[in-house]
Amino acid sequence: MEIQLFKTLPSTQTYLVDAIQANTVSAPIAVLALEQYSGVGSRDNEWSGGKGNFFASIAVDINDLPEDLPLASASIYFSFIMKQTLESFGENIWLKWPNDFYKNDAKVGGTITKKVNDILICGIGLNLKKSQNGYTALQNDIGPNILLQKYLLTLGKFPKWKQIFSEFEIEFEQSRKFSVHIENYQKSLLNASLQEDGSLIIEGKRVYSLR
Repeated sequence: MEIQLFKTLPSTQTYLVDAIQANTVSAPIAVLALEQYSGVGSRDNEWSGGKGNFFASIAVDINDLPEDLPLASASIYFSFIMKQTLESFGENIWLKWPNDFYKNDAKVGGTITKKVNDILICGIGLNLKKSQNGYTALQNDIGPNILLQKYLLTLGKFPKWKQIFSEFEIEFEQSRKFSVHIENYQKSLLNASLQEDGSLIIEGKRVYSLR
């Protein structure tokens, strides 16, 4: 997969979405910035930060993704593969439903996804060295470029959703002491029921990640 490296960008996600829409680049492609100053987070929050942290977006053709992947749960899929990649570097990371990376009880990063025609664009932000955005950092010496390359190797194997979900389902229990924003309300995950397509049943309503 082609990797475009930038010293700084306002947002890897905004850049790649715009480039895909303008047909100036084509999937598969990844964009990595050593710094970003106007990054896009969940619910239009900002995710920015300085050198040493991880700011990347990856575009893949939907037809390359596993046939059993529910697109509404793509953020879980992309995030869990990054979680596995970080574990291979010795980090003890877990994924809070649907797209937040945690070390113990502290958030260290997150994922967003956007569909443009038949292309899925996934943006990932991680505090590797410096605490940013009110969150903690891993304090790890993993280089952003090395992390991206290893992530792309794992992602490129496109493991089945069933395989990813079977591991995430066990880990989901750690999410129960947290809440999640749904339609501008915070909902506890304590009694949420995780479904096989990655959605949740909360208070009788089915909720998808859609991030």
